[in-house]
Amino acid sequence: MRQLLVPLQAEAGIFSGTCLASDSGMPVLKKSALETYLKVRFGPSAELLAYGPIGKETSGARYKQYGYGAPVRLTFRQGGKTRRVVLGTMSPGPFGHEHPADRAQAMLWDYDCYGRLPGHIDALDVGAFTARGELMSVATAKEFFLLTEWSEGATYHKDLERMAGATKPTALDRKRTAALAIYLADIHRVKQTDPQLYRRRLRELLGHGECIMGLTDSYPDRFAFITEDLLARIEVACNVWRWRLRGRHARLSQVHGDFHPWNVLFRHGTDFSVLDRSRGEWGEPADDVTSMSINYLFFSLCRHGRLKGALEVAFHSFWETYLARSRDHEVLEATAPFFAFRGLVLASPLWYPKLTVTVRRKIFRFIENVLATPRFDPADVNRYCD
Repeated sequence: MRQLLVPLQAEAGIFSGTCLASDSGMPVLKKSALETYLKVRFGPSAELLAYGPIGKETSGARYKQYGYGAPVRLTFRQGGKTRRVVLGTMSPGPFGHEHPADRAQAMLWDYDCYGRLPGHIDALDVGAFTARGELMSVATAKEFFLLTEWSEGATYHKDLERMAGATKPTALDRKRTAALAIYLADIHRVKQTDPQLYRRRLRELLGHGECIMGLTDSYPDRFAFITEDLLARIEVACNVWRWRLRGRHARLSQVHGDFHPWNVLFRHGTDFSVLDRSRGEWGEPADDVTSMSINYLFFSLCRHGRLKGALEVAFHSFWETYLARSRDHEVLEATAPFFAFRGLVLASPLWYPKLTVTVRRKIFRFIENVLATPRFDPADVNRYCD
């Protein structure tokens, strides 16, 4: 579904994929920035002669009202020879192109693979526009990295491990549980209007390699009671839920995307930071609340075979606080496929090889029973596991 970036008659392609300089909100191509880039890439003798959308080239200082996705032909002189290359960008839009990272991924893939196909035009470089409208090359990169600040603290899973052996949560446990629920309710208040993006996030929940289908494919053909038929039934049921939820795009909200105990660092009291936000900034709030709340159940199942004690109190407190703060009781009608996703992670022999068959079986019962229930009821958690 990608838009073609390079016409067949182009001699070569240069690809980049984020923002250009803008004038009154419209993209602007700047001759000075293009020429500086050409000198860096092709040598100091490079002189830009003309540039612009194919058939509409100019030699002026700026080209206004350039449209993202339209290929731009650059004609330049280098060492006495005139060359023509094509610079392509990608328009934001559906089909997996909503985010700058999506478009960067496509450009990086193009640069990597064009030269491996006989007869294909060469890709000369891959790069990006900076916020100032300058062009930078990333062609020599092999792997990308992310540098983040360091944060002190202990991951929240240590609290859950301790609570698993307690009959009642401490006062601090109660405060931390409330703090997490309030945090989610508050970030979920920020909404976005984009029906196609909401549908994409539901689609990715099912088909992304890190999500449901990627997980089911990672299971052995058979592991104890876990068969291909069982995994296939879960996939089918989750797709039914996708169709049930896809029209509820008004629910598209700011999310963390991977809000589990190992991604929360507590310091003193209720002071905490979050780590490793994943899969984009917008999604279904049920993703975050299920990601955290299923872990109260999981740690209790591993210790007691059911939700009980301090973790049972924490589980119900988390849900009660979230619902009271968010006033989003509709979230209970959206949890099922997200619980299925998180349950498949926790029951996975790849990620949790030492888990007992009994606990795995209870998790799968929870998955199947929640998927069969139109509206999740936090009070029925133990029944869902039976």
